[in-house]
Amino acid sequence: MNPVRHFFVATCLLATGLWAGEHNTLSKTEKAAGWQLLFDGKNINTHWRNIGQKEVTGAGWVIKDGMLIKEEGRPAGNILTRRTWTDYEFTWDWKVGVKGNNGVKYMVLEKRGAIGHEYQMIDDSFWQKSPLSLTGVFYAVLPRDVKLAEPVRINKWNQSRIKVQGQKVEHWLNGEKILSYTLGSERVLAGVAKSKFKKFEGFGKKVTGHILLTDHKDRCEFRNLKIRELK
Repeated sequence: MNPVRHFFVATCLLATGLWAGEHNTLSKTEKAAGWQLLFDGKNINTHWRNIGQKEVTGAGWVIKDGMLIKEEGRPAGNILTRRTWTDYEFTWDWKVGVKGNNGVKYMVLEKRGAIGHEYQMIDDSFWQKSPLSLTGVFYAVLPRDVKLAEPVRINKWNQSRIKVQGQKVEHWLNGEKILSYTLGSERVLAGVAKSKFKKFEGFGKKVTGHILLTDHKDRCEFRNLKIRELK
């Protein structure tokens, strides 16, 4: 099996609980393919920090049983990667509860705050007000390209992936590509023009930036945060 395909089959099995592999680690195949861990299950400060801070200072970010948890009801703040990325694949497992809402942002420029293209992670069965706010969309800009093969798993693990290569972006959910778009395209810029992001110059176009985990107040759990640069 192709090493890259093997990796994504494995991560999807992990997300569904069908393969009891070890979390927050890299296999020899993953290492050979250039993957890096952004969370080892023990230390959050190695690769992440709160915006404007030198480390993670929000008490609402805790580590328990190898999971990175954004707790409900405690100040946490948005956290971003210490370094920036240009072309990459980023994959992670996540879990939200009933009515839960969170997101991962990318191409984040710290000088303009917690603003970036957002991969929404949400309880679709509760938040059905707009196709621009469902899981896996480019939040507030573009809806999913397809109807999900299966619903978002609530209180169970989901596996997501963002791929940015050149001007092309892909969103994946549980092994299914659900959105693809071209940075700076008429489609994207038209969506931006109708959104709250229209006031941010250059939003929707390619930038080198951070990846950010949001603080949407609700509890959200993360594990297996992995990234590889694309040449």
